[in-house]
Amino acid sequence: QVQLVESGGGLVQPGGSLRLSCAASGSIFSIYHMGWYRQAPGKQRELVAAIASGGSTNYADSVKGRFTISRDNAKNTVYLQMNSLKPEDTAVYYCSANIKPKSYLPARDYWGQGTQVTVSS
Repeated sequence: QVQLVESGGGLVQPGGSLRLSCAASGSIFSIYHMGWYRQAPGKQRELVAAIASGGSTNYADSVKGRFTISRDNAKNTVYLQMNSLKPEDTAVYYCSANIKPKSYLPARDYWGQGTQVTVSS
């Protein structure tokens, strides 16, 4: 029973900021990689940012310098700070995490339900 719940999405004007949060709950033994993906209408889902358990990060070229991913391991939470938002950032943002639910079970990827981010005037 692992669940990921995103929050923080909404409507913002171009140039504005949003901070997305994703909290994992349920049966969790350990969490490895965590990341954010997004999918715009008519487009393929793409990786936005990822962060490893040790803190190393990876960003899509389109968001470098504008977005920052971070995590709080004590809270089983990953964040995405989004600054200087552009209309092309409009999409449903999904949280993903590689989680080992029990010591005797293998780790696998889990996904949140998604949160809508709309950047428009």
